[in-house]
Amino acid sequence: MDKENIPETADEVAPISFKDLGLDDTILRALDEKGYEKPTPIQVEAIPYLLSGRDLIGGSQTGTGKTAAFALPILSNMDGNQHDPRVLIVEPTRELAQQVIEQLELYGKHRPAKSVLLHGGVGYGKQKDALKSGVDIVVATPGRLLDHISQKTLTLKNVKVLILDEADRMLDMGFMPDVRRILKLCPKKRQSLLFSATIPPEIERLSQSMLRDPVQIKIGGGRKPAETIQHNIYPVDDRQKFDLLVALLEKLDYHSVLIFTRTKVGADTISRWLDETNHGPVGVLHSDRKQKERDKSMADFKSGKIEILVATDIVARGIDISGVSHVINYDIPLHPEDYVHRIGRTGRAERSGDAVTLLTAGEMQYFRAIERFIEQEIPLQKLESFDYNWSPLFAKLGQPKKKKRNRGYVPQSHY
Repeated sequence: MDKENIPETADEVAPISFKDLGLDDTILRALDEKGYEKPTPIQVEAIPYLLSGRDLIGGSQTGTGKTAAFALPILSNMDGNQHDPRVLIVEPTRELAQQVIEQLELYGKHRPAKSVLLHGGVGYGKQKDALKSGVDIVVATPGRLLDHISQKTLTLKNVKVLILDEADRMLDMGFMPDVRRILKLCPKKRQSLLFSATIPPEIERLSQSMLRDPVQIKIGGGRKPAETIQHNIYPVDDRQKFDLLVALLEKLDYHSVLIFTRTKVGADTISRWLDETNHGPVGVLHSDRKQKERDKSMADFKSGKIEILVATDIVARGIDISGVSHVINYDIPLHPEDYVHRIGRTGRAERSGDAVTLLTAGEMQYFRAIERFIEQEIPLQKLESFDYNWSPLFAKLGQPKKKKRNRGYVPQSHY
């Protein structure tokens, strides 16, 4: 290139569009119909490699378009139909698997590929019928996938592309033995993709055995939350957590709030209490809920029928819920990376969002671990209108000593 033709600044470089990435015309047509024009950084990096058949290990900041980064090239490379699946996508939770299916159907509306969703909590009948009629893409949770294989309603012998998504989450949930069984049932000659927010030693070993000369892509470092998120940490005596939660909801200008608890019992309790306030009705989502209940809570929250959803970390990873204005950590997460995943449900796609965390004295070590993890000091705040009990955490805020007990207290053993 001649020197005079070299752009002086990045602003002079023409932005990359989906048309520049080599995707099939039918995929571009679906993207155009949805008004999608500009790919995200992880899509720009990953799609050309995946179209060429390279293995990949990837990690990205939440809300950066990872699912489309692998779904678009997979669909673009599809040619004709076969009876047995050529693509296998393994997800740790039903909600993530459902979301992937929805995106495959959206982007592949003009492609001949057929996909099926396999997960527990529902009957086998419709899943078996879909497999019997032939599918190209299987999206599954590990347990139900192995159930179908053991019942001989599914074979992986013709799988050409294997995608293991949220691998560290699968490790946390105890799925690694199942994952290794699945890998052994797939052909050795295949394209493999592994996505994981963190790479602990067991995931590192898994990647070495699963991938061949992989491309490595890391967008956003995996630690830092989106810069569009405002952090708000409110110390509180543990007997007043629910009272402060209600007081904050009264103050916040919210339209869509995700409240995270550490346990399933805690999620049920908080949702029940909130239903008795003027902030109901409230949805609840955790792994002990029936599948129909989980689907309804998610659908009602996405549609705006309910404005508050109380959940465990089952929805902290990868779930794409657009327009969440506030994330509230009723219980601070025990692992700092989970803080990043939780608050990543807001501030997505460069929108602004608020992350609110209720902090008790017994959780201080977890809070400090979060600050170290995200390499950011978060100042403590107080709600001026709230009638606080005294807590050791208030010494820095100049709160007077008071002793009282409010309605929001439930013994920790109840959680």
